[in-house]
Amino acid sequence: MNTRLIAARALTRVLQDGQSLTAALDNAFLTIESSKDRAFIQALCYGVCRQFHRLDFILSQLLDKPLKDAEVKALALVGLYQLNFMRVKPHAAVSETVLAARKKPWAKALLNALLRTYLREQEGLEQKADHYKVAALSHPDWLIKQMEQDWPERALDILLENNQQPPMALRVNLAKISSDDYLQQLIGQGIMAKSVNFCPSALVLDKPVPVELLPHFAEGWVSVQDTAAQLAAGLLEVQPGQRVLDVCAAPGGKTAHILESQAQLKEVIAVDIDASRLQRVSENLQRLKLQAKLVVGDATQPKDWWDGQLFERILLDAPCSALGVIRRHPDIKLLRRADDIGQLQALQKAILHAVWPLLAPGGIMVYATCSILKQENEQQIEAFLAGHDDAVEVPIEAEWGAARSCGRQIFTGESAMDGFYYARLSKKP
Repeated sequence: MNTRLIAARALTRVLQDGQSLTAALDNAFLTIESSKDRAFIQALCYGVCRQFHRLDFILSQLLDKPLKDAEVKALALVGLYQLNFMRVKPHAAVSETVLAARKKPWAKALLNALLRTYLREQEGLEQKADHYKVAALSHPDWLIKQMEQDWPERALDILLENNQQPPMALRVNLAKISSDDYLQQLIGQGIMAKSVNFCPSALVLDKPVPVELLPHFAEGWVSVQDTAAQLAAGLLEVQPGQRVLDVCAAPGGKTAHILESQAQLKEVIAVDIDASRLQRVSENLQRLKLQAKLVVGDATQPKDWWDGQLFERILLDAPCSALGVIRRHPDIKLLRRADDIGQLQALQKAILHAVWPLLAPGGIMVYATCSILKQENEQQIEAFLAGHDDAVEVPIEAEWGAARSCGRQIFTGESAMDGFYYARLSKKP
């Protein structure tokens, strides 16, 4: 089957049906055995999502009226992406994209015409796109405005960084090997990487590689996790004999890191509302030979799953807009809506209020999101502290991020990290 058609059908599931790109590709790959074909399809899909708003604007300039056939529109976007952003020979990009519409003669003629017109008029079309902000920055208008409102001096850098391919970062299991020693193992395999001075467990690869090539990956010496996400375990400062609660724990990277960092914990309980996502936590822990109690439960309703014993440490990795990880999930720009933010803020508030009573006096709760919106982050914590006399912020002194009114904000791309937010709260004795 034509790889461009497979990519277009996966994109149609995202653009028309609102499916996540991860799910759409998982479905598409069921019938694809060739790793080369998979890589090409993935590159097309990620690239089109990353540059969608620019490509869509250019397509609108090439058409007399909007394309109603979602699959043909996706093929047109795939064709334009190849011509502008990939090292595919133009004649191959055009002919193979046209061939993908073989069962629709009208679509073949249309695709051939518009792609050839683009090649003739490319310079002028790209200049037009550069003068239309949504196309120039390849983000929806609401998100551009929100970034400019929250971070007027940083908005442009954040938006441009969102359109870059993310680095691959590793979390070295320091219970098994030092990061310096593991770095030497990588170099021995011809894999170049750099350490991160403020995060002892983190290594950032110069180029992504399949996990099978990572030394002793199967034995649990290392995991794939962004550096920003690795900061959570250190902020908890877990001590021997403590009970730790990880709320909204899937896919389990932070749960595993907590267990790796302190082998003498009394108990770690990982809660997530989604049983299928909790299965991923189980798989990750099995590979690392770690144990935690996994609970399917609604974080807003702890009475349904809590045993009544208080926790000395709680990690609340709150459901959020995920706007800090757009580099890794560019479909967020297509699927997230402005009115989602208020709903997510309300859910975060509900979970904070529900879980706070589970924290022991003198205990520490770390609130985390992979968002860069003030509404989900510092404003959320400000409001929580104002409503809880028994809560006090524990300032985070660090070499990373920017200190805010509450907590610290990491901006996308800073020290190669995803956009992240952390606040640390303690319950008064």
